[in-house]
This record gives sequence, structure tokens and C-alpha cells, in this order.
Amino acid sequence: MSLNNIILKNGILIYSCIVTFFLIMKIFGLDNVSELRFLNFLFVFWGVNRAIKQNIDYNHQDSYFTNFYAGFGSSIVGIALTIVGLMVYVGFIDPSFITILENSSLWGKELSLGMVVFALAIEGTASSVMCSFILMQYYKNYKAPEIIA
Repeated sequence: MSLNNIILKNGILIYSCIVTFFLIMKIFGLDNVSELRFLNFLFVFWGVNRAIKQNIDYNHQDSYFTNFYAGFGSSIVGIALTIVGLMVYVGFIDPSFITILENSSLWGKELSLGMVVFALAIEGTASSVMCSFILMQYYKNYKAPEIIA
């Protein structure tokens, strides 16, 4: 499996987990509990781990930077899709979601969609780097299995 396929598939998987989680929160009326949004980090962490592991198993890569790129790329794809999804959600489905964000203790008042997108892009990039770096501390000494021909 190519590295780009691994990145794309795991990025879509991260996005799917985050969207499903927010949908469940919305169904149960928990979309105003901002502390639950920190669980997104777990989905990103899981997707990054899965991407690195797949790159090692399928491509027999044990290069630090290649595996870091696989994890980081997957999380960036997932975060980018999530931001686009948020833009569609706020723009067409539920514009009042900005008000929910304003009322949470994390964001502040007088938010615009652009400010939220910018903040999520910065937060997502930071969490992508952190997850990839943390996991690469484990995988840096991990050797790909030998191929027996």
C-alpha cells in the first residue's frame, strides 16, 4: 500500500471518528459540554498510531521521518476535513453552533467562523505534531519485519 493511500485512509478515518463523536454528542444534547471536545485528541492519536503501524507493516518502513510523515500527514488530512465539515455545518445546517462555542469557557465572545477555523487549524496542527512526535518516540527503535522471499 502506498504511503499516500495510508495517509488518506487514516485521515478519513480520523475525520469519521470525530464527526461520529460530534453527532452522538448532538443527539444526546451534549454539544454544549466543551470538555468532551478534548476527546478528539484520542481519535487523532489513534489514527496517527494506525498510520505509522500500517506504514511499517505494509511498506516495511523503519525510517523515522517517513513514519513521522505518515502520522503527521494522516492527522492533517483528518483535521482539514473536520474543519471543512465544521464550515459546512455552521454555514448551512446549524449557524447557532457559533453561539454554543461563544458560551463555552474555552473560546470567548464575538466569534466569527473565520476565527474558529483559524483556531482549529492551529490547534489541529499542534495536536498533529504532538501525536506524531510522541508516537515516534515508541516507533523510532521499532524495526520493520523482514521479508522472506
